[in-house]
Amino acid sequence: MFEITDTQKIGVGLSAFGIFFIFLGVMLLLDRSLLALGNILFIAGLACVIGRERTFRFFFQRHKAKGSIAFFGGIFLVLIKWPLFGMIAETYGFILLFSGFFPVAINFLRRVPILGTLLSLPGIGSLIDWLETQPGQECEKL
Repeated sequence: MFEITDTQKIGVGLSAFGIFFIFLGVMLLLDRSLLALGNILFIAGLACVIGRERTFRFFFQRHKAKGSIAFFGGIFLVLIKWPLFGMIAETYGFILLFSGFFPVAINFLRRVPILGTLLSLPGIGSLIDWLETQPGQECEKL
C-alpha cells in the first residue's frame, strides 16, 4: 500500500474545488470568473497530486499536443470573455487528454455498491460499455 502525502491531499481538495467551480460556472450561464477560477484550481490540484514535473510531462507530450492545445486554448478563450467557445474547446481537450483513463475509472465505478447497480441498467450500461471500449484508449503511465 502506498502513503498519501499532505500535498496530495491538498491537491485532491483543490481539484475537487476546481471541478465544483467549473460546474457552478456552467450552471450560472457560463460565468467567466467561476470558470477561470475552476480551471486554475483544477490544474493546481493536478500538479499537487502528481507533481509539477509529471504534470508538465503529461500535458506536453507530442502525442497529446492536440488535446493540450485545445484544453489550454479553451482556458484562454474563457479568459478573453468567450466562455461558450472556451468551454467547448476545453471539453474537447479534456476528452482527448484523459480518454486513456476512462476505462480504469469506469471499472472502479462499477465496483462501487450503489453506483455499480445504476451503471448496469439497460440504457446506461450500453452507453458505459461503449465508452469503455473506444479505440485508442490505452491506460498510460504518467
